[in-house]
Amino acid sequence: MLKNRNCGELRGEHTGQQVTLAGWVNRRRDLGGLIFIDLRDHDGVTQVVANPAVSQEVLRVAETLRPEYVVQVEGTVNPRPAGMANLDLPTGEIEVVAHHIQVLNAAKTPPFLIHREEDELEALRLRYRYLDLRRARMQRNLLIRHRAVKFIRDYLDLRGFLEVETPILFKSTPEGARDYLVPSRVHPGKFYALPQSPQQLKQLLMVAGVERYFQIARCFRDEDQRADRQPEFTQLDLEMSFVDREDILQLAEGLMIGMVAHACEKRTSTVPFPRLTYAEALARYGTDRPDLRFGLELVDLTAVAGRSEFRVFREAAESGNVVKGLCAPGCSDYSRKQLVELEALVQEEGAKGLAWVALNPDATVRSSVAKFFSQELMADLLAAAGAQPGDLLLVVADRTAVANAALDVLRREMALRLDLIDRRELAFAWVIDFPLVLWNEQEQRWDPSHHLFTSPQEQDIPLLETDPGAAKSNQYDLICNGFEVGGGSIRIHQRELQEKVMRLIGLTMEQARAQFGHLLEAFEYGTPPHGGIAPGIDRLVMLMAGEPNIREVTAFPKSQNAADLMANAPSEVDSGQLKELHIRLDL
Repeated sequence: MLKNRNCGELRGEHTGQQVTLAGWVNRRRDLGGLIFIDLRDHDGVTQVVANPAVSQEVLRVAETLRPEYVVQVEGTVNPRPAGMANLDLPTGEIEVVAHHIQVLNAAKTPPFLIHREEDELEALRLRYRYLDLRRARMQRNLLIRHRAVKFIRDYLDLRGFLEVETPILFKSTPEGARDYLVPSRVHPGKFYALPQSPQQLKQLLMVAGVERYFQIARCFRDEDQRADRQPEFTQLDLEMSFVDREDILQLAEGLMIGMVAHACEKRTSTVPFPRLTYAEALARYGTDRPDLRFGLELVDLTAVAGRSEFRVFREAAESGNVVKGLCAPGCSDYSRKQLVELEALVQEEGAKGLAWVALNPDATVRSSVAKFFSQELMADLLAAAGAQPGDLLLVVADRTAVANAALDVLRREMALRLDLIDRRELAFAWVIDFPLVLWNEQEQRWDPSHHLFTSPQEQDIPLLETDPGAAKSNQYDLICNGFEVGGGSIRIHQRELQEKVMRLIGLTMEQARAQFGHLLEAFEYGTPPHGGIAPGIDRLVMLMAGEPNIREVTAFPKSQNAADLMANAPSEVDSGQLKELHIRLDL
């Protein structure tokens, strides 16, 4: 080895030891006689001193060093002089007095500073990702990811799970997003698809008698990018036979609690995890993935507001729409400019406007709709909202879906403005009792709420024939800090029921057999009841690391428009390759 110690491990107890370090020059400071070098490796930083009283040759070499030079240092661990310790640095009480420095490789001036993060454009960081990854924060993120995945494997291994790999080249089947397609050279005109998830394959493993399966699975979806999406992503894929919902929720809950404690410094806030029904989540928070680190719950004001003379409120109540709002504590002094900003937020979500009522600390009221309310009715409205003196009541009247979406955005914005979010907290919860299917108005058909392999709750199976929209599914989502971090369900394991759901969502039996014939046939050979869950590794690590998007916890991510800026992918291929694949471009 070219080193016998890592740069981050030296402490006071190592004083007097002879060490050999190797790493990158983080910074060099020439104090006119002494040169100090902060030497960095994956483990941390150690201060190295080039002292001419020890070696003129060391000083000469140190004068040539520049940031990101790769060097080897031999020296003695000494305590720093009195009053010179750096308490912000784990190695800050010692320094290494160099006896020998060897340059292992020189470096060009990097396009950005490695030792200090500034506001570089993300495109520049992705273009030079191999430099960006040298930063302490990025090294920490990779370590959190490693610890999380290792914990998952150990946790499941102790509970009798078998890790099984499934194919990356599979069949194109409808799963909610566009497939990435791979043309076949030996089967002209035919294509493989990269898996959006191993859903069918893990169910087939249950048919095969692998009662407890898991996989750290690579998945691919050709969909528009956002902060918590990448074209390729990693999930923990998990499936169990002979279980019900409670078995899977308890297993996954224990896994999350243990993983967080093992991999990062965050804390899980409420154990056991709270459970919300889908309807309750929408009613209280406007979304099925609420951030539970703060309150600001929504309130339905339809019954009271509908009695006012304000036409927007009255018509919403009469037409079956809703009037909903939330109280922002201590915001009764909001200015007109601030209120206009909030109105713009809800309008971006499709709401027509934002009404407001400020209950001043002295209990007087000012409001955008005051003239439409009697004094008594305004008091009823504020009471229904639970408003206290100093609160600002913000109200949206619209279709339920629009009002919920607008107030969800408004709720998160007010939490940021009021500094209500504890950044150390991971607030997990379960959302259960989803509808089995949702009506697609544009296509005039039922669509699966989760996917078409999700089982309806047993008591609701008769509703598939009479009232499909009322049927609840055996789906469950794991949410955390405003993100869905895992989804799963108890699956359908009987061919007759699976075909009934396929017909319900508009598949003919010919289409069903063409796309899912392998699964339907397998269901005829004694399929056990089974279910599973698939937490997203990228999103979980993003939350544990406190990062704003999953690109920060992925070693080599794609950009916002799904491009690899470092390798310049996707790229053109030569005509010979296209010919072998029987492909002609017509752009």
